[in-house]
Amino acid sequence: MKRKIRLIWDFYGGDALKTAEHHEVHLKQFMLKEAIGYDLTGTEETQEMHAIAYMTVDEEHVTVLRDALRPNRAFVDRTFDEQ
Repeated sequence: MKRKIRLIWDFYGGDALKTAEHHEVHLKQFMLKEAIGYDLTGTEETQEMHAIAYMTVDEEHVTVLRDALRPNRAFVDRTFDEQ
């Protein structure tokens, strides 16, 4: 089974959630344009002035995406281990 990596972009301020939602649209557009598959995208408000946009991809794509999209952080997404 391929490892899944969750890439995360952090946004801060009063419009953090709206900015994260807008960023998610661009992430999906990029993945479509580059013909790279992804398992999951989304946004989440973690605190009042902090939100994230995230994407889970196969580990083989991480280097290309890291260099092109510059996520703030990443981790192995264990959500998919059970499937």
